[in-house]
Amino acid sequence: MNKKVIALAISLAMSTSLLIAQEKEDERLANSSKALEQILSGGNGLPTNVLNRALCVLVFPNVKKAALGIGQSYGRGALVCRKGATMNGEWGAPAMYSLDQSSLGLQLGGSSTDFVLVAMNQKGADQILNGKVKLGGNAAAVAGPTGAQATQYDAQAMNNKDILTYSRSKGALAGVSMEGAKIDTDKDANKALYGKDITAKEIVSGNEQVPPAAQPLVNVLDKASPARKQ
Repeated sequence: MNKKVIALAISLAMSTSLLIAQEKEDERLANSSKALEQILSGGNGLPTNVLNRALCVLVFPNVKKAALGIGQSYGRGALVCRKGATMNGEWGAPAMYSLDQSSLGLQLGGSSTDFVLVAMNQKGADQILNGKVKLGGNAAAVAGPTGAQATQYDAQAMNNKDILTYSRSKGALAGVSMEGAKIDTDKDANKALYGKDITAKEIVSGNEQVPPAAQPLVNVLDKASPARKQ
């Protein structure tokens, strides 16, 4: 076979592979946007005072128990952090993450569950941005407050929590312990989304433009909490 034909075939295969990868990440971002919009809506959604103090929000939509293994589940989602040196500005470009909660006692059954992790201080944000982290190990994570409990949370109380964790199943949002869950940056997904090898820290530094597929997700956060209150 002619070398030019072989080269063309390889090039087409690579282009097709990149396109499929891009479509997968676009779908993940769309699912994350939809899940977060539902989580933020209504009187029983993510408390506004919590979101206003948040530095980063990590969404894992439609997590289901894996077919193999008892109680094992695996999810993929997106992290969005505020811009600025002190992370108190508008929301920036997302970094893609994976969730492995095989060591958790949560039984998801056949229904899908959305998980939301909210970094409330710099330590919590840094732990997530550093890559692989085990919640409850090197990152203190507690079930997030909702309803009347959330209204009693003042700035000092929230700043003392590294990461607040929530789950939403069948329309109900609740604080949930995710101790033992492992989260990590999804390097392949970030490469597919931004077209280069890039770390989560580099993405949220403010130098990356928000990809078109991620704009709805960022818009949801900007609308709900334009700037973190001091």
